[in-house]
Amino acid sequence: MILEPGTAAPDFALPNQFGRTVALGDFRGVSPLTLVFFPLAFSRTCQGELCELRDHLELFADAGSRLVAISVDSKHSLRAWAEEQGYDFPLLADFWPHGEVARAYGAFNEERGYASRATFVIDVDGVIRSSFATAPGEARTLEQYRAALAS
Repeated sequence: MILEPGTAAPDFALPNQFGRTVALGDFRGVSPLTLVFFPLAFSRTCQGELCELRDHLELFADAGSRLVAISVDSKHSLRAWAEEQGYDFPLLADFWPHGEVARAYGAFNEERGYASRATFVIDVDGVIRSSFATAPGEARTLEQYRAALAS
């Protein structure tokens, strides 16, 4: 079960696709954050989802929210994928300890060994304002993001 709105977002510090550490605290007091957990880089559904987000970054900019995506892939895989697909937002590696941040958010699929498709909108005070997830193999829609950002 993913964390519900009103819950304090668990802190994290993970390397992005360039090896630089990105932490929840970097956004506290600065801007809201939209965390997008996804199963695996280079997979069809995940690529479709992230390409749609890439093509609609104004949705997040208009809401004043920063977009950050997280998977259990290594930073090296995430960098190759970001360069191939032109992702201009941080991709964070929840690689080791394996899925630790996804677990903290209730978004880790223990049976499959990777994150579920779960999204969290976190305010500037570090509180989850909206959260949603989809079933395995089911892509999230832009409408779900619009509704979450509106909250």
